[in-house]
Amino acid sequence: MKVGIVGAGMVGSTAGYALALSGIASEIVLIDLNSALAIAQAEDIAHAVPFNSASVIRAGSYADLAGAGVVVLAAGVGQRPGETRLQLLGRNAQVFRKIVGEVLTQAPETILLVAANPVDIMTYIATKLSGLPPHRVIGSGTILDTARFRSLLAGHLGVSPQAVHAYVLGEHGDSEVLAWSNVHVGAISLLDFAEQIGRPITGDLRAEMDSNIRNAAYRIIAGKGATYYGIGAGLARIIRAIANDQRDVFSVSILTPSIAGVDAVVGSIPRVIGARGVIVDIVPDLDAVEHAALNRSETLLKGLADQVGL
Repeated sequence: MKVGIVGAGMVGSTAGYALALSGIASEIVLIDLNSALAIAQAEDIAHAVPFNSASVIRAGSYADLAGAGVVVLAAGVGQRPGETRLQLLGRNAQVFRKIVGEVLTQAPETILLVAANPVDIMTYIATKLSGLPPHRVIGSGTILDTARFRSLLAGHLGVSPQAVHAYVLGEHGDSEVLAWSNVHVGAISLLDFAEQIGRPITGDLRAEMDSNIRNAAYRIIAGKGATYYGIGAGLARIIRAIANDQRDVFSVSILTPSIAGVDAVVGSIPRVIGARGVIVDIVPDLDAVEHAALNRSETLLKGLADQVGL
């Protein structure tokens, strides 16, 4: 599969690096307004390829996206001093208006994978601008938050993160919801598993994990300026599910008819992903507190989307 990546900054280039090392994509095309950056990133990544795969990675233009099965949208503008979130969204909407049009001119059958932040609203913008069905415009959503949740639980329980089935729902941001009530480890509920092995899930532990997950990005940004390894690997994992029609379940964000009582809204819930994008949504069984929190999260996202005015 050919994969295009628009935006060769840290997130885009790290996704390209993860793809190249895994061999998921036969060809990877990096595109950036700063062509020198795209060329340098592609050359640097290409020097790692011989150690792991046979992927071809190169810098290119939009014309080079012809035939791409997936195009990652990792471009966007940064927030200016004193600029509101809505003003930033307006400027990013203009950036996406040009990018999405160029991409679809060359690759009309592609799946758009949105990684630009704020990812939920940028997914909404990409969906509206593209006119594509929502199952082909996928935001990375809470895949990274979900990975952090599983990692912390696995560390506490002494098991592999792959054995933990847990999801973070709603906004990729401060209002996200940790779905504690439906966490399973192996084939049994979290609380039953924790009791059996003598590692209880206390209220204090929940609060600590919740804080760690919500503040992880802030800590990382404070230490090194940006987060990119986790999301780069997550984007590569989604692309693998599409390339191989694996029908795996991920907490990604798309424009959805209804989530937690909020209609026509973006946000993350578990979804099955295969060759043509999102195949089916999985509605989680939440307790009353979690459902109310998810409703608040989606109401917030709905309000922002409505203000964008597309």
